[in-house]
Amino acid sequence: MNRIIDREFPGVHRENLVVLDGTTGQNALVQAREFAETADLTGIILTKMDGTAKGGIAVAIQSELHIPVKYIGIGESIDDLQKFDADQFVKALFDVKE
Repeated sequence: MNRIIDREFPGVHRENLVVLDGTTGQNALVQAREFAETADLTGIILTKMDGTAKGGIAVAIQSELHIPVKYIGIGESIDDLQKFDADQFVKALFDVKE
C-alpha cells in the first residue's frame, strides 16, 4: 500500500490509524503496541466511548507509546465519530466540574 501511495501521490500527508475498542481496557494497549511494531502509527481511534468505557486506556497509550488519540466513537453512526479533546476527556474522566 505504501509503495502505491508513494508512487501515485508523492509527498502527500498520510495518517496510519488503528481503531481500538474502548471497552477492552489494557488489551487495547497490547493491540496498539502490536500495531505500532508493524506500522508507523500516527494516531488511535477509540470506539464505544458512549457506554461503560471510561477510556482511561487513552492515557496509557499516549504515555507509553506516544501515539495520540485522534478520534473517539460515541455511537454507531459516522456522525458519532468526534475529534478527541484531551482537556474535555480528562475533566470527564475525573468528573471535574467547572
